[in-house]
Amino acid sequence: MEKKDAIQALVSRWKENNIGVISDAPMKEYTSFKAGGNASALVTAETLKQLQQVLSDVAEAGVPSMLLGNGSNTLFKDSGYDGVVIKLGESFSVCEHLGGGLVTAGASVLMSVLAKYLLRESLAGFEFASGIPGSLGGAVFMNAGAYGGELKDILVSATAVSRDGSEIRELTAEELQLSYRHSALEDNGYIAVAAKLQLTPGNPEEIQAKMRELLEKRNSKQPVQYPSAGSTFKRPEGYFAGKLIEDAGLKGVSVGGAQVSVLHSGFVINTGGATATDILDLMALVQNTVYDKFGVKLEPEVRIIG
Repeated sequence: MEKKDAIQALVSRWKENNIGVISDAPMKEYTSFKAGGNASALVTAETLKQLQQVLSDVAEAGVPSMLLGNGSNTLFKDSGYDGVVIKLGESFSVCEHLGGGLVTAGASVLMSVLAKYLLRESLAGFEFASGIPGSLGGAVFMNAGAYGGELKDILVSATAVSRDGSEIRELTAEELQLSYRHSALEDNGYIAVAAKLQLTPGNPEEIQAKMRELLEKRNSKQPVQYPSAGSTFKRPEGYFAGKLIEDAGLKGVSVGGAQVSVLHSGFVINTGGATATDILDLMALVQNTVYDKFGVKLEPEVRIIG
């Protein structure tokens, strides 16, 4: 069976089983860059059982698939994605304080929502992550960090499902091999559905003040009013990507609707109507110019799909 037919057969099966699915899904509506092509199908699993079913179906059919969180660190090429994009539904966003600062939270909860929950519980240690515009699952996947903190500082373990849906495991922080913008989930294909975090009891006024301070810093120094995927490039060892880009004379440089932000050179932004190709061409221009001038290779922090 051809891939296209196999995906259509899966879509029909999921519809029959009341699993939410969209054919030819416009991925620019599901990613923060607001650019890019369509995916063959976008399916939303509302329960763990549904997720296991979807993963099993996809594996059996032999079609490409990928998990998408809040889409805040992902760019789909204009040619689209010839496969199935899987999202986790609302039931994967539940948070619970187990006592002693130990919290379990579902992978689809937004970092900002989790931060507010932890504030209500008077738990400190998550403030650094309160402005990260993604989901907890995405943060585990890439060991997200900001303002001197990383998820590995507070992560105890993650509950993850194997790519074929057959196995559910609790992976310790050690097993997740968390390093700079990387986890073992990128290598083993497991999908995080929940995480356990260890926080410390704190003063809610102090927690809120810290969150407000970091949010103001983010809003004043980052181009939050434009669609982007956050920091476009990983920090090269011994350097700062934004400074290298600025020193290369690239601040404000545009390709189509994509621009190196004049507020923070580490961000490529969509100033309006940018295509994924505009963004990728500008990223390549930045990488080539920085390498030519300083001999430093910039690696994308953005996941590029398609």
